[in-house]
Amino acid sequence: MQGLEITVLLGLAMLVGTVLAPRLRVATPLVLLVIGLALGFIPELRQIELPPETVLLLFLPVMLFREAWTTSLRSVRRSLRYIIPMSTLLVVASAFAVAGVATWMGVPWEAALVLGAAVAPPDATAVAALGRLLPAKTFMKLKAESLTNDGTALVLYAIAVALLLGDQITPLQITGMVLLSYLGGAAAGIAVAVLAFFALRRMQSTLTINLTLVLVPFLAFLIAEIIEASGVLAVVFAGLIVAWVSPRITTAISRRAADATWPFGVYLLNGALFVLIGLEVQLVLHEISPSEIGILLLITVAAWVALFVVRYLFQWLFSPFSRPPASASRSLRHRSRVVSTVSGFRGAVSLAIALSVPTVTAAGDPVPGRDAIVFVTAGVIVLTLLVQGPLLPVVIRWAKLPSDDAAIEEYELAERAISGAALAALDELAVEHGVSDRVRDRARREGYERLELANARAVARQRAAEERDLAELDASLGDDAPSATGPIPPGASDEDDDRAPSPRVVSRPLSDAGGTTDSSAGADAGAGTARQMTGPFEMLAVSDDIDVTQRSPLLRHKEAQRLRLAVLDRKREVLLRLRREGTIDDLVARKILAGLDLEEIRARGLDKTVE
Repeated sequence: MQGLEITVLLGLAMLVGTVLAPRLRVATPLVLLVIGLALGFIPELRQIELPPETVLLLFLPVMLFREAWTTSLRSVRRSLRYIIPMSTLLVVASAFAVAGVATWMGVPWEAALVLGAAVAPPDATAVAALGRLLPAKTFMKLKAESLTNDGTALVLYAIAVALLLGDQITPLQITGMVLLSYLGGAAAGIAVAVLAFFALRRMQSTLTINLTLVLVPFLAFLIAEIIEASGVLAVVFAGLIVAWVSPRITTAISRRAADATWPFGVYLLNGALFVLIGLEVQLVLHEISPSEIGILLLITVAAWVALFVVRYLFQWLFSPFSRPPASASRSLRHRSRVVSTVSGFRGAVSLAIALSVPTVTAAGDPVPGRDAIVFVTAGVIVLTLLVQGPLLPVVIRWAKLPSDDAAIEEYELAERAISGAALAALDELAVEHGVSDRVRDRARREGYERLELANARAVARQRAAEERDLAELDASLGDDAPSATGPIPPGASDEDDDRAPSPRVVSRPLSDAGGTTDSSAGADAGAGTARQMTGPFEMLAVSDDIDVTQRSPLLRHKEAQRLRLAVLDRKREVLLRLRREGTIDDLVARKILAGLDLEEIRARGLDKTVE
């Protein structure tokens, strides 16, 4: 098929899947995978192949960069005890467990080790697409794990392929490969992030800023590949660092443009990838001899079960080293391990690793076991997506993991902190930017109203949480009596929040002083003063009936604009300080920063921010 036909076909498949998924109440990637499998029954469509270099060099850098960009660096630092063993030792244990099972069922050892390396790492894009129902902390830990485990898997793959092709690998070479993969990948990512920092801080154009951001993942991956390090780790390091420094080196309009375009672009790539995986599975299925399908299906199921068992047992063995919360019971830890086990999805990276296996050896002989590697890898991907995907919501409901309101609480804390800091600095900012008392007092009123709203929302949420806890306690005790504090209507609106009492701020009437100048002088003198103060082109009316001693509305607008921008800068400064100190999470800061960016765009005017 021609490229245009393939593009239209993928677009239609993604459109159908996007429309059907909400109606079927199924995750969109699962629907897209089924559509790809269904399209694979058409012989002409099975000619569409998924080149492994396309996944590794085109799809993977963009999707990994986006996932790293939306990953909390604070969560990564706090979960290193979990992430490091899960992204290294667990990958090795999973690979050797699958290799042992496959070897026991008749697959040559070298080919079985390649198979283990292919299916061992959970896929970052699959986890991000299917794990949204997880509690925030659990989801972030799984996401960080899946972002870094590909480096271990690719080192294992390189070792296994060398053994498969008959090369000799010494322990010293393995150590060097591991060190080069991790240290070289990290160094490449950090170097590219430093280059991006110095380049972006000199840019003001939205177009050039976002073009630079698009180049960052590809450049990081390229440099890592040149030095034979892990391109995956290079992209992840670059994404985490650039995301951290982005608020200080990019403009508000460029950040809003990036946040609008990147999710859509990644969705297109991710959706096309799931459809192509379905087509590729059908191609692999039709290339296998019918006499071998039975045993390969058994190996597929056995490998899938082995991954399940190893992941659960590994978490159980390492739970003493991960410092679980003191309040976590043994039952809760068990349920958490089950949820984490079911969340280990495999995806495009596994298939790309399997398809990258050479077809012939250096001597020209066929590589033994390659068909089994590709078939079983594709089967494991389908099982993890089509079985674990629908199963995960059921397991989450069964686990009854405690709700995680930390992000909401931090959001409310940050909103009140930056609003209070802005109000405290309002007089100083007004003097610094030459703002009149009238404009300053109007800004103060707006600031107090916003702070009161933030306080009211916090109180309403706290009362709703208390009501929910009391209702759960009543239900557990079998008590049908209503709670003493009275119910809080679900989904309370902002208007309800406005009427809630504020625990910290008491609004008071503010004088509207400073709005006029002394009018005791004559009209001519007043007109002269006004002209001297505002200039001949800033008076909106020159009629004799207009009191020209009033300050020009245009002047007041400019003063209000300067003051609002100064207030936004102070809020952004306090917000980034809270993030730097670890008081609030990166994702909470990014959410609030998005609102500040929109306010800045409105204050400046769209025509002055778009370039």
